[in-house]
Amino acid sequence: MIIDTNAYLGPYAFRQLRHNTVDGLLKLMDAKGIAKAWVSSAAAITHRNAQPANEEMAESVRNHRDRLIPLAVINPFYAGWQDDLTACKEQLGMKGLRLYPKWHNYSLTDKCCLDLVDAATALSMPVTIPIRAEDYRQRSWLVDVKDVALAEIVPLIKAKPQARFVLLNGAGYTGSPLGKKDNGLPANYWIEISRLSAVMGSEIGKLVEVLGPERVVFGTGMPFNAPDPSLVKIEVLQASQKDKDRICGQNAAALIS
Repeated sequence: MIIDTNAYLGPYAFRQLRHNTVDGLLKLMDAKGIAKAWVSSAAAITHRNAQPANEEMAESVRNHRDRLIPLAVINPFYAGWQDDLTACKEQLGMKGLRLYPKWHNYSLTDKCCLDLVDAATALSMPVTIPIRAEDYRQRSWLVDVKDVALAEIVPLIKAKPQARFVLLNGAGYTGSPLGKKDNGLPANYWIEISRLSAVMGSEIGKLVEVLGPERVVFGTGMPFNAPDPSLVKIEVLQASQKDKDRICGQNAAALIS
Protein backbone atom coordinates (compact mmCIF):
# COMPACT_ATOMS: atom_id res chain seq x y z
CA MET A 1 0.00 0.00 0.00
CA ILE A 2 1.29 3.45 -0.95
CA ILE A 3 0.76 6.34 1.48
CA ASP A 4 1.66 9.85 0.34
CA THR A 5 2.91 11.93 3.29
CA ASN A 6 3.12 15.13 1.27
CA ALA A 7 -0.18 16.20 -0.35
CA TYR A 8 -2.40 19.28 -0.28
CA LEU A 9 -5.97 20.40 -0.90
CA GLY A 10 -7.55 23.73 -1.73
CA PRO A 11 -6.42 26.94 -3.47
CA TYR A 12 -2.94 28.42 -3.35
CA ALA A 13 -2.64 32.20 -3.41
CA PHE A 14 -0.06 32.51 -6.19
CA ARG A 15 -0.81 29.70 -8.59
CA GLN A 16 -3.76 27.76 -9.96
CA LEU A 17 -3.49 24.12 -8.96
CA ARG A 18 -4.99 21.12 -10.73
CA HIS A 19 -6.37 18.13 -8.79
CA ASN A 20 -6.65 20.28 -5.64
CA THR A 21 -10.23 19.27 -4.80
CA VAL A 22 -11.13 16.11 -2.92
CA ASP A 23 -12.58 14.48 -6.04
CA GLY A 24 -9.67 15.61 -8.18
CA LEU A 25 -7.03 14.37 -5.75
CA LEU A 26 -8.75 11.03 -5.22
CA LYS A 27 -9.02 10.47 -8.97
CA LEU A 28 -5.32 11.23 -9.37
CA MET A 29 -4.47 8.88 -6.50
CA ASP A 30 -6.58 6.14 -8.06
CA ALA A 31 -4.87 6.59 -11.41
CA LYS A 32 -1.43 6.27 -9.79
CA GLY A 33 -2.18 3.51 -7.30
CA ILE A 34 -1.83 5.68 -4.19
CA ALA A 35 -4.05 4.36 -1.40
CA LYS A 36 -3.90 7.18 1.15
CA ALA A 37 -2.51 10.69 1.52
CA TRP A 38 -1.68 13.02 4.38
CA VAL A 39 -3.27 16.32 3.34
CA SER A 40 -3.16 19.88 4.60
CA SER A 41 -4.65 23.11 3.34
CA ALA A 42 -2.69 24.85 0.59
CA ALA A 43 -4.60 28.02 1.40
CA ALA A 44 -3.34 27.98 4.99
CA ILE A 45 0.24 28.47 3.77
CA THR A 46 -0.43 32.13 3.05
CA HIS A 47 -3.01 32.80 5.76
CA ARG A 48 -1.89 34.66 8.88
CA ASN A 49 -4.64 32.86 10.77
CA ALA A 50 -4.69 29.36 9.32
CA GLN A 51 -7.61 28.00 11.34
CA PRO A 52 -10.47 28.85 8.94
CA ALA A 53 -8.55 27.06 6.16
CA ASN A 54 -8.01 24.07 8.48
CA GLU A 55 -11.73 23.92 9.18
CA GLU A 56 -12.65 24.12 5.51
CA MET A 57 -10.19 21.39 4.57
CA ALA A 58 -11.31 19.11 7.40
CA GLU A 59 -14.93 19.44 6.32
CA SER A 60 -14.02 18.65 2.72
CA VAL A 61 -12.43 15.30 3.66
CA ARG A 62 -15.07 14.35 6.27
CA ASN A 63 -16.51 11.58 4.11
CA HIS A 64 -13.13 10.33 2.90
CA ARG A 65 -11.14 9.87 6.09
CA ASP A 66 -10.34 6.31 5.08
CA ARG A 67 -8.04 7.74 2.39
CA LEU A 68 -7.38 11.41 3.11
CA ILE A 69 -5.72 12.01 6.48
CA PRO A 70 -5.95 15.67 7.53
CA LEU A 71 -3.05 17.58 9.06
CA ALA A 72 -3.37 20.97 10.73
CA VAL A 73 -1.41 24.06 9.69
CA ILE A 74 -0.78 26.05 12.87
CA ASN A 75 1.00 29.41 13.13
CA PRO A 76 2.48 29.58 16.66
CA PHE A 77 3.21 33.27 16.15
CA TYR A 78 -0.55 33.93 15.95
CA ALA A 79 -2.48 34.55 19.15
CA GLY A 80 -4.74 31.72 20.20
CA TRP A 81 -2.87 28.92 18.48
CA GLN A 82 -3.32 26.71 21.56
CA ASP A 83 -7.10 26.76 21.11
CA ASP A 84 -6.71 26.13 17.37
CA LEU A 85 -4.50 23.08 17.97
CA THR A 86 -6.94 21.65 20.49
CA ALA A 87 -9.84 22.18 18.10
CA CYS A 88 -7.93 20.59 15.23
CA LYS A 89 -7.20 17.49 17.27
CA GLU A 90 -10.36 17.05 19.32
CA GLN A 91 -13.07 18.52 17.09
CA LEU A 92 -11.68 18.16 13.56
CA GLY A 93 -9.85 14.87 14.14
CA MET A 94 -6.59 16.00 12.57
CA LYS A 95 -3.75 13.52 12.91
CA GLY A 96 -0.64 15.67 12.55
CA LEU A 97 0.81 19.13 12.15
CA ARG A 98 2.43 21.17 9.36
CA LEU A 99 4.74 24.09 10.09
CA TYR A 100 5.64 26.94 7.73
CA PRO A 101 8.17 29.04 9.66
CA LYS A 102 9.31 31.09 6.67
CA TRP A 103 5.77 31.90 5.55
CA HIS A 104 4.50 32.62 9.06
CA ASN A 105 7.55 34.60 10.17
CA TYR A 106 9.03 32.68 13.09
CA SER A 107 12.09 30.58 13.78
CA LEU A 108 11.97 26.86 14.50
CA THR A 109 13.78 27.55 17.78
CA ASP A 110 11.52 30.40 18.90
CA LYS A 111 9.75 29.66 22.17
CA CYS A 112 6.34 29.77 20.49
CA CYS A 113 7.40 27.04 18.05
CA LEU A 114 8.97 24.89 20.76
CA ASP A 115 5.78 25.21 22.79
CA LEU A 116 3.72 24.17 19.77
CA VAL A 117 5.91 21.12 19.18
CA ASP A 118 5.52 20.15 22.84
CA ALA A 119 1.74 20.53 22.62
CA ALA A 120 1.53 18.47 19.42
CA THR A 121 3.75 15.78 20.92
CA ALA A 122 1.49 15.58 23.97
CA LEU A 123 -1.39 14.96 21.55
CA SER A 124 0.61 12.24 19.71
CA MET A 125 0.67 14.34 16.53
CA PRO A 126 3.74 14.05 14.27
CA VAL A 127 5.13 17.38 13.11
CA THR A 128 5.78 17.76 9.38
CA ILE A 129 8.01 20.55 8.08
CA PRO A 130 7.96 21.32 4.36
CA ILE A 131 11.33 22.72 3.35
CA ARG A 132 9.50 24.66 0.65
CA ALA A 133 5.96 25.14 -0.61
CA GLU A 134 7.01 25.30 -4.25
CA ASP A 135 10.16 25.72 -6.31
CA TYR A 136 11.78 29.00 -5.28
CA ARG A 137 12.48 29.81 -8.94
CA GLN A 138 8.73 29.81 -9.63
CA ARG A 139 7.83 32.16 -6.77
CA SER A 140 5.55 35.12 -7.25
CA TRP A 141 7.18 38.53 -7.60
CA LEU A 142 5.01 39.60 -4.66
CA VAL A 143 6.82 37.44 -2.11
CA ASP A 144 10.36 36.36 -1.30
CA VAL A 145 10.03 33.31 0.95
CA LYS A 146 13.16 31.20 1.02
CA ASP A 147 13.45 27.49 1.76
CA VAL A 148 13.90 26.34 5.33
CA ALA A 149 17.62 25.67 5.74
CA LEU A 150 18.43 22.14 6.88
CA ALA A 151 20.78 23.64 9.46
CA GLU A 152 17.76 25.31 11.10
CA ILE A 153 16.07 21.95 11.65
CA VAL A 154 18.98 20.31 13.49
CA PRO A 155 18.64 22.28 16.78
CA LEU A 156 14.88 21.67 16.83
CA ILE A 157 15.39 17.93 16.50
CA LYS A 158 18.00 18.02 19.27
CA ALA A 159 15.79 20.12 21.54
CA LYS A 160 12.71 17.90 21.19
CA PRO A 161 13.81 14.23 21.19
CA GLN A 162 10.33 13.02 22.17
CA ALA A 163 8.69 14.65 19.13
CA ARG A 164 8.33 12.97 15.74
CA PHE A 165 9.33 15.11 12.75
CA VAL A 166 8.74 14.36 9.06
CA LEU A 167 10.77 16.53 6.69
CA LEU A 168 9.03 17.20 3.37
CA ASN A 169 10.06 18.72 0.03
CA GLY A 170 13.74 18.69 0.95
CA ALA A 171 17.03 17.75 -0.69
CA GLY A 172 20.72 17.77 0.17
CA TYR A 173 20.36 15.76 3.37
CA THR A 174 23.50 13.71 2.70
CA GLY A 175 25.52 16.93 2.94
CA SER A 176 23.86 17.80 6.25
CA PRO A 177 24.12 16.25 9.72
CA LEU A 178 20.57 15.03 9.11
CA GLY A 179 21.89 12.51 6.58
CA LYS A 180 25.09 11.49 8.34
CA LYS A 181 25.77 8.35 10.32
CA ASP A 182 26.59 8.83 14.00
CA ASN A 183 25.38 12.42 13.84
CA GLY A 184 24.48 12.60 17.52
CA LEU A 185 20.84 13.34 16.68
CA PRO A 186 17.91 11.42 18.12
CA ALA A 187 16.20 9.04 15.70
CA ASN A 188 13.04 11.16 15.84
CA TYR A 189 12.88 12.36 12.24
CA TRP A 190 11.85 10.85 8.92
CA ILE A 191 12.72 12.09 5.43
CA GLU A 192 10.29 12.20 2.51
CA ILE A 193 11.56 11.41 -0.99
CA SER A 194 9.84 13.74 -3.49
CA ARG A 195 12.91 15.93 -4.18
CA LEU A 196 15.55 13.26 -3.63
CA SER A 197 17.50 11.45 -6.35
CA ALA A 198 17.25 7.69 -6.82
CA VAL A 199 19.84 7.32 -9.59
CA MET A 200 22.18 10.29 -10.07
CA GLY A 201 23.72 10.74 -6.65
CA SER A 202 21.21 8.23 -5.24
CA GLU A 203 20.35 10.30 -2.19
CA ILE A 204 17.43 8.01 -1.37
CA GLY A 205 19.70 4.97 -1.39
CA LYS A 206 22.29 6.70 0.77
CA LEU A 207 19.67 7.73 3.31
CA VAL A 208 18.29 4.19 3.40
CA GLU A 209 21.81 2.95 4.10
CA VAL A 210 22.65 5.57 6.74
CA LEU A 211 19.32 6.09 8.53
CA GLY A 212 17.68 2.79 7.68
CA PRO A 213 14.64 2.09 5.47
CA GLU A 214 12.38 2.68 8.48
CA ARG A 215 13.30 6.41 8.48
CA VAL A 216 12.43 7.20 4.84
CA VAL A 217 8.84 7.84 3.66
CA PHE A 218 7.06 8.24 0.35
CA GLY A 219 5.66 11.56 -0.79
CA THR A 220 4.85 13.44 -3.98
CA GLY A 221 3.93 17.06 -3.25
CA MET A 222 0.59 16.66 -5.08
CA PRO A 223 -0.96 18.78 -6.50
CA PHE A 224 1.95 21.23 -6.59
CA ASN A 225 3.87 18.43 -8.31
CA ALA A 226 2.93 15.42 -10.41
CA PRO A 227 3.18 12.12 -8.51
CA ASP A 228 4.94 10.22 -11.30
CA PRO A 229 8.57 11.14 -10.46
CA SER A 230 8.24 9.81 -6.91
CA LEU A 231 6.72 6.57 -8.17
CA VAL A 232 9.55 6.12 -10.67
CA LYS A 233 12.12 6.77 -7.94
CA ILE A 234 10.74 3.87 -5.94
CA GLU A 235 10.69 1.66 -9.02
CA VAL A 236 14.37 2.25 -9.83
CA LEU A 237 15.61 2.38 -6.22
CA GLN A 238 18.22 -0.28 -5.53
CA ALA A 239 16.54 -1.76 -2.47
CA SER A 240 14.72 -4.92 -1.48
CA GLN A 241 10.97 -5.14 -1.89
CA LYS A 242 10.69 -5.32 1.89
CA ASP A 243 12.48 -2.00 2.22
CA LYS A 244 10.40 -0.45 -0.57
CA ASP A 245 7.23 -1.54 1.21
CA ARG A 246 8.42 0.20 4.35
CA ILE A 247 9.16 3.41 2.46
CA CYS A 248 5.96 3.36 0.41
CA GLY A 249 3.54 2.93 3.26
CA GLN A 250 4.46 1.00 6.36
CA ASN A 251 6.54 3.77 7.93
CA ALA A 252 3.82 6.36 7.37
CA ALA A 253 1.14 4.04 8.71
CA ALA A 254 3.15 3.57 11.91
CA LEU A 255 3.54 7.33 12.34
CA ILE A 256 -0.20 7.96 12.07
CA SER A 257 -2.31 5.06 13.27
